[in-house]
Amino acid sequence: MFTKVDTNKQRLRRHKRVRAKISGTAARPRLNVFRSNANIYAQIIDDENGVTLLSASTLDKDFNGYGGNKEAAKAVGTMIAKKAAEKGITEVVFDRGGYVYHGRVKELADAAREGGLKF
Repeated sequence: MFTKVDTNKQRLRRHKRVRAKISGTAARPRLNVFRSNANIYAQIIDDENGVTLLSASTLDKDFNGYGGNKEAAKAVGTMIAKKAAEKGITEVVFDRGGYVYHGRVKELADAAREGGLKF
């Protein structure tokens, strides 16, 4: 009998390993990405104070359409960059959340960069 590999468990191990090395500060908060099959979420977090400064996702009211594709990820990246600019945040530390930097994660990051975030 074969045992199925728990890919989310492996992702969480990678995420813990990365999080041991990076942390968001008030001057340079952390841009965290979480993706599910149907949606994608982005948060800007200040780890020193343990506060989420702002967030954007495909579940927001101003987002229309399916949330599990590259176009949705690009829209979320643009939304998070716009909200960050309104709050005066220009530099962040990118936290891919243990996911491969490919596909939806890459689209979100590229859109956030185009929107003015530096990382």
